[in-house]
Amino acid sequence: MTTRAHLLAALLLLIPAAAVAQDNVSAWVQYAPGGGADARVLTLAPECPRLSIDGAQQAMAERAAPDADFGLRVCSLAIPRGAKHVEIAGPRDRTAGGQQPRERLPVPPAHPRRIMVFGDTGCRIKIMDGDRELQACNDPKQWPFPQIAAEAAKLKPDLVIHVGDYLYRESACPQGNAGCAGSPWGDNWASWDADFFTPAAPLLKVAPWVIVRGNHEDCARAGPGFLRLLGPLPYDPNAKCIDHLAPYMVALGPVNAVVMDNASAPDTTIDHDRLSSYQSDFASLPSLAKAPAWLVMHRPIWGAIKGPGGVPLGGNATMIAALGDSHALDGVALMLAGHIHTFEAMNYSSGAPAIVAGFGGDNLDVTPRDLSGANLSGKYVEDGLSIGGFGFLIMEQQGPGWRIDVHGVDGRIERVCKFENGRVGCAKSGTATGG
Repeated sequence: MTTRAHLLAALLLLIPAAAVAQDNVSAWVQYAPGGGADARVLTLAPECPRLSIDGAQQAMAERAAPDADFGLRVCSLAIPRGAKHVEIAGPRDRTAGGQQPRERLPVPPAHPRRIMVFGDTGCRIKIMDGDRELQACNDPKQWPFPQIAAEAAKLKPDLVIHVGDYLYRESACPQGNAGCAGSPWGDNWASWDADFFTPAAPLLKVAPWVIVRGNHEDCARAGPGFLRLLGPLPYDPNAKCIDHLAPYMVALGPVNAVVMDNASAPDTTIDHDRLSSYQSDFASLPSLAKAPAWLVMHRPIWGAIKGPGGVPLGGNATMIAALGDSHALDGVALMLAGHIHTFEAMNYSSGAPAIVAGFGGDNLDVTPRDLSGANLSGKYVEDGLSIGGFGFLIMEQQGPGWRIDVHGVDGRIERVCKFENGRVGCAKSGTATGG
């Protein structure tokens, strides 16, 4: 066979493989209940691809078939613990010898030492209930999530924790508004792709994710889409939207994280119909994870916002009522949350400290810089602060503690904090302080 013939044969063999690669719109790995991880692929192909796990091929299961709002197939497959190499092999081996280009998926590490944390990443377009909030999704300075994801991916974290709120495009962009012109809206694939999957693509490729449900993913908003695409449980398109998911544990080496769904817990009023669900969640914490545990949720139990006269106030009324005077949080070493669109680090007069990292892209909240002495619905902040601006966190384990770098949109470190000995301390400038 001539050299030209060899080349032509090779090109013909690559055509089906290229088509397979183009069919797969998005692929990622997320942690699942039970301590394992789940590979997900969104594809336009007529069947789910196969994964190669440490050299052995397995067919992915169809999680959800395409429909009118989500015109692609959602595929999933549990990744065995200890797996070293996971690749997308395609729906079937179509080439001679089964050789075709494969997309590598990130594998959960046994001991993640560099953890990225952020949340509230979508672009807000809301014209309803008397509100008119129009974020300029087309302006990277006004909606920087794509840049944040790209910069964070360069740092190659071992794990990404998203503390909730992915979809904010709830209304159509008004005619003539250049800031959001052309934006999709509603709970459908076009909106999910624009608000999350396309901008998050660099980060989805480099690390597995812990997915936390936010209040924008409750059943009255984007809950059905969330449960289809990112939900931790098996998906049934004919079932009623699940408005509350039971907490589950994620093993992170010496630390166990518990993911809690408090998306539907009102902040300023007590939802008595949901109290029993949250009481059960809190009661289950000691059995879900041994101390030291991190409690990861969307709404902070005691987060600070700016009140009258600039005085910090806050606290989630429903969660506080559900917790009562129990000792369910005794084994919790750190609480991670979003919901408030800023960065906050707080040491309370008792119990575990909290970090709020809801500054990933949506319109920022103005919060007091000094939170020391704040009374958050009966919980006092011994010392704490808020830092303005968009960004993300990289938590890196250093000995018995964790260094916490607060990064800006451009990836530069704007503040260094440290979580150690049950406290979070933040330096005024470039170096960490002990707690």
